[in-house]
Amino acid sequence: MNVQTKPVETETDAAAIVRDLGQRAKAAAAALRTASSDAKNTALREAARLIRAERPAILAANARDMDAARANGLNDAMLDRLLLNDARVEGMAAGLDDIVALPDPVGQVIEAWTRPNGLRISRVRVPIGVIGVIYESRPNVTADAGALCLKSGNVVILRGGSESFHSSRAIAACLRRGLAAATLPDDCIQLVLTTDRAAVGALLQATGFLNLIVPRGGRALIDRVAAESRVPVLKHFEGLCHVYVDGAADIAMARDVVANAKMRRVGVCGAAETVLIDRSALATHGKPVIDRLIELGCAVRGDAAVRAIDPRIAAATDDDWRTEYLAPIVSIATVDGVDGAMHHIATWGSGHTDAIITSDAAIAARFLDEVDSAIVMHNASTQFADGGEFGLGAEIGISTDRLHARGPVGLVELTTYKNVVRGQGTVRP
Repeated sequence: MNVQTKPVETETDAAAIVRDLGQRAKAAAAALRTASSDAKNTALREAARLIRAERPAILAANARDMDAARANGLNDAMLDRLLLNDARVEGMAAGLDDIVALPDPVGQVIEAWTRPNGLRISRVRVPIGVIGVIYESRPNVTADAGALCLKSGNVVILRGGSESFHSSRAIAACLRRGLAAATLPDDCIQLVLTTDRAAVGALLQATGFLNLIVPRGGRALIDRVAAESRVPVLKHFEGLCHVYVDGAADIAMARDVVANAKMRRVGVCGAAETVLIDRSALATHGKPVIDRLIELGCAVRGDAAVRAIDPRIAAATDDDWRTEYLAPIVSIATVDGVDGAMHHIATWGSGHTDAIITSDAAIAARFLDEVDSAIVMHNASTQFADGGEFGLGAEIGISTDRLHARGPVGLVELTTYKNVVRGQGTVRP
């Protein structure tokens, strides 16, 4: 498979590799900025077809990455993020199909108005430009980020983790071949072809061509990017997600939603890490919730009141309330109603996704209004914190920032706007 034209694979200087990518990205951006929706969709359809056709090669590349990851002692959560199988490869291809079906945001008029002097002013969506995406483990991000950036008119430079190098390379090859089939520059989607960590530092300083950096990974990566980047950053921060079981919650619903939120996939950012139970309902709701979690193989840590329910529950410490486990471990705290739940979330949460289980509409409304997180949910699993589940086709990440996007970052969030002013020889007095 042709991975990347004109690669600097023999270059040992990470800064030179990044500089070369940047020069090619700027050249490609001019063509992509004015590309038609039909051309972009053609590229995505062909990329989806190639991902399906090249499934054996992609899985072989992933097996190579998985073998190396196990040898290097990666934990189970990281291995789960890295793993590709038939279903996940099909999921990547289907995600591209979904993005094709979405409206192209580029050129959309956000708002328009006319001034008393006759000037007609409009705000029109345009691409951000050249985006750098730095991510760990998950090779599917290669497809998601590449496709979303392409459809939104942005050139993207992808720097995946060294543990997913071969998988990402195989997937990127399909995306680039799709571009070529649509007669778009294949440099619209580029992969950093080195595992040298210095390449990350070079990207963070690349103000000459990068307009935005999107880091997606663990806290260490996010903290480094936020501290060192001279390029604007849109952060995908840790998912310290909570589920609050209110006294007015249906017991069966609470049991099933909590189990799904924690155990469907423990290594995703939308997995619940802390469960909060209304003190008034601990005796009725606590045991069914805890029994189901333990039955599913989840280790439970709790405060004194929670531990009194079951001797298998370990004592929780303050560190547990601030930990994103990404593993079959959950911490459970007793709180005094919705006010106690909201206080706990405000104290320990990361502003990612928080949910309430209750049949009381007024309490639910308070929670949804007052919890200041990127995603708030009522009677739904936090595992729905996903761009695909939101109908966005895919996501480049879940932003916990406030500027300029928050929550799942899809096509619209990868655009900015320009102001278009139309006059009739209008001069200012």
